[in-house]
Amino acid sequence: MNITQEDMKILLKSQQGELDVVLMYRALADAVKDANDQETFRKLAAEEGHHAAVFHNLTKENLKPKKTKAIFVPLLYKIIGRKKLYKIIANGEYHAADIYRPVCDKFPEIESVMNDEKRHGDIVSSLIKN
Repeated sequence: MNITQEDMKILLKSQQGELDVVLMYRALADAVKDANDQETFRKLAAEEGHHAAVFHNLTKENLKPKKTKAIFVPLLYKIIGRKKLYKIIANGEYHAADIYRPVCDKFPEIESVMNDEKRHGDIVSSLIKN
């Protein structure tokens, strides 16, 4: 399979993003008060870890997660509150799905990741209503 420089840029950025949100969701699960939210964020963290592995299989690069979101997002939870933060997170998941769309044709394994990201956005959005 021929991976162009532009493809690799998208794949590496995506892999890094997935790794970063694993830590973010774990930290958020520890910060939130609601037991259902905690369980949901732990499940999302596990799924995001799987997504990072999908990208790793394509890039063959060993990246390390950055802790910025894991530190910042729990603070935002305390500052702006649950509903506003969850809306931001849901929008981030939808945005990720949009970013993956252009590379799905060339890398079919990313389509399931793209679909999961949309589902994650829906899941986080549904937490706002509870």
